Amino acid sequence: MQQKLHIKVGDTVKVISGESNGQEGKVLSIDRKKMRATVEGVNMIKKHQKPSAADPQGGIMDIEGTIHVSNLMVVHKGQASRIGRKADKNGKIVRYSKKSGEEIK
Repeated sequence: MQQKLHIKVGDTVKVISGESNGQEGKVLSIDRKKMRATVEGVNMIKKHQKPSAADPQGGIMDIEGTIHVSNLMVVHKGQASRIGRKADKNGKIVRYSKKSGEEIK
């Protein structure tokens, strides 16, 4: 069984350690097996692209590399915050910001 993560696709996150420390961006995809996420504009790498029908020129592309989820913190109302889980009044489990105590949509 795969582990529940504190981030979801579409969340705005802040990088808290590593080469891209301090940068913010939106989560584009998550690899739950490797515990890594792709964040928009963070950890840019060069990829050598072979010419194809879609891209006849080819060349060296700048794309986002993955970053380990432990190095990411969810940004809620402009502040990076730790995330908790609790049941709401309907009994559904929701994420909430431990800094402000508010529910995260």
